Amino acid sequence: MNFDLAFYLSIAAIVVMLYCLGLVMSLKRAVPGGMIGKQWSILQFLVVLFTLGYFATPFAALLPEALLRLIVAFIFFFGAVYVVVTVKLIHRVIKVLSA
Repeated sequence: MNFDLAFYLSIAAIVVMLYCLGLVMSLKRAVPGGMIGKQWSILQFLVVLFTLGYFATPFAALLPEALLRLIVAFIFFFGAVYVVVTVKLIHRVIKVLSA
């Protein structure tokens, strides 16, 4: 394993994602049910998924190129889903607060 800048950035990203995971889990208790709660659950699942993916990043250089490309495609796809869920959640919260 090569301990270069990419490796240390991966470790830093893992630490940040673990922090985010802790926040998402602790905020779950404060989120109401209904549509907002459902979207929060999806958001929580995606944060767990990304956190697990981040744990694999230090080993990316060991993977075959075809598998690495597939993983990147999945990350892009689920990243896009994450953005949609986050924007919809914020939209619903603003709508509830504006009513």
